[in-house]
Amino acid sequence: MSCSNINIIVNSCLKLDPGLRQKILGNWNKDFLFGCPPTYGRSFHSSQKLVQAQKDTDTVLPSPQEVTVILRKNEFTKEFTSGSVKSYDSNQLASNDPIEDTRSEGLCKITSGLLMGVYDGHGGPACAQVISKRLLNYVAATLLPLNDLKKYITDESRENLLDTINDRVEIVEDLKIMYEKSFKEYLHELANEPRDSTDVKASLEQSIMKLDSDISREVLEPFKLSGTINPKTLSVALSGAVACVSHIDGPNLYVANVGDCNAVIGTITEENEWIAKKITKEHNSENFDELKRIWNEHPDSERKTVIRRDRLLGELAPLRSLGDYRYKWSLETLNSVAVPLVGQRAIPPNYHTPPYLTAMPDIFYHRLTSKDKFLIIASDGLWDTMTPLQAVKLVGEHMKGKVFFNPLKLPRKNIQLGDINELLLHRKESLKSKPKDRNAATHLIRHAIGGTEYGVDHSRLAHLLSLAPDVSRMFRDDMTVTVVYFDSEYLRQCPT
Repeated sequence: MSCSNINIIVNSCLKLDPGLRQKILGNWNKDFLFGCPPTYGRSFHSSQKLVQAQKDTDTVLPSPQEVTVILRKNEFTKEFTSGSVKSYDSNQLASNDPIEDTRSEGLCKITSGLLMGVYDGHGGPACAQVISKRLLNYVAATLLPLNDLKKYITDESRENLLDTINDRVEIVEDLKIMYEKSFKEYLHELANEPRDSTDVKASLEQSIMKLDSDISREVLEPFKLSGTINPKTLSVALSGAVACVSHIDGPNLYVANVGDCNAVIGTITEENEWIAKKITKEHNSENFDELKRIWNEHPDSERKTVIRRDRLLGELAPLRSLGDYRYKWSLETLNSVAVPLVGQRAIPPNYHTPPYLTAMPDIFYHRLTSKDKFLIIASDGLWDTMTPLQAVKLVGEHMKGKVFFNPLKLPRKNIQLGDINELLLHRKESLKSKPKDRNAATHLIRHAIGGTEYGVDHSRLAHLLSLAPDVSRMFRDDMTVTVVYFDSEYLRQCPT
C-alpha cells in the first residue's frame, strides 16, 4: 500500500472536513465517506448506455497500436524448468483508479509447491494490497513440518519462505514492521500447536483465517492499550477483498476460495474438444447454499434484512471476504473504533447480530492428469464478461496459434525442398489463427473488453479503454487474470 495510493483518495475527499480527511488518510470508500449508501460489487450499464457515454466524450480514441500498449502494460510471463507447471501468463487491467485487484505468486523454498493468488478488493485497494503481500507467506509457514519450522524460527539469518515472482507492491515502513511482528508471533503459535503440516486443505484454511484475524487485531490491540487508532490499519480492516489461492505440487492442485473470484481448468477430450472444469463456487446470492448458511446464522426476524437486493445487509455483493470488519466487529467495537473517524455510516443498516461475514474459505482438490492443459484464475471482472467454457476455448485456441510466434524449425535434417515448400504453405495458412498477443492473459482481457460474436471489435475496445475511471467502472470491473500451463508429459508419468 503506497503513500501515493493513500494520497490519491485523500485529495478526492473534498466534501470532508480537512481534519477528518487527514485522520482517515483517504484509503476508504469515497461513496461511504460522502454519505451515500455503499454497495460493493457493481451492476454494469447496458451497451446502449455505453453508446451514450461514447457520444458524451470528446476523447480521441486510441489507435490499435495504442490499445495494444495499454493492454500489455502489466503482462508477465514466467517459465519453469521442472515440475508439473511449465509456465504461467498473468496480466491486469484497471477500471478503478487506483486498481483494487492484486495478485501474487511464489515458489515454496523449504517445502515444495507453487502458490498463486488473485485478490479482488472493494472499498479501496488497501486490504487487497496487504493480503497480496502477506497471505502466501502465512500459507508457506503453515505448510512447514514442525522440525523445519523450529529450525527456521531459531535461524537468525533466515530468508523468506517464498521465492516471490513479479512482486510489484510495496508496503510503507511502519506497516511492514508491524506485519513482520505479527508473522513472527504466528510462527511461534504454529510451533506450539499440534497439527499436520501435510494437510494442505487445513493449512490453507488456517492461514487465511489467521491473516484475517491479524488484520483486526492490528487495529484493536493498540486501541485497547493506548486508545489510539492507526488510520492505515483501520483502512485495511474497513476495506475488504475476496481471494482465490492455488497450491500446485506435482499432480496435486488445491484451490482456496473466499468470495467471487474463480478458478477453471481447461481439459482436452479424446475427441480434441475443450471442457471447462469450474472448480470453485462463488460466495454470493446466486449460491443458494450460501444464502441458507447466512439465514441460519441469524434470527428469523432478520430474514428480510440480512440479504437485501442480493447483497449482505443490502451493501456487500460477496458473502465471504477478508477484511470488511464493519460487518464482523461488534456494535460496541464499531462505535468505539470506526464511528469516531468515519461517522455513523460505519455501522451498516439492520446491524443486530454480528458477525455477518466470514473469511472462511472453501477448499477444492483436483488431481491433475495429462488431459488437464491449463488453469485460469481470475477476478470477477473477467467472469462478468464470459463463461468458463468461452475462456477455456479462447486459451485453447491461443495455445494452438501462439506457436507461430516462434521461428520455423525444420523437423529433420536433409529435408527436401518440396517438403520445405509444403511446410511453408501449411504455416502460411495456419498463420491466420495467430493471436495478436503472445500472453494468454492479455488475449483473454482483449476478448473480455472488445469481444463480440464476430471477434474483437476495435471500436468497442478503444471506447471502453478511453473512458475516465469514474465512468469506466460503470461498464466494467478491474480485471486480473493468471493462466497456468501444465506439463502434460510430467503429469502422464505421475503414478495414479
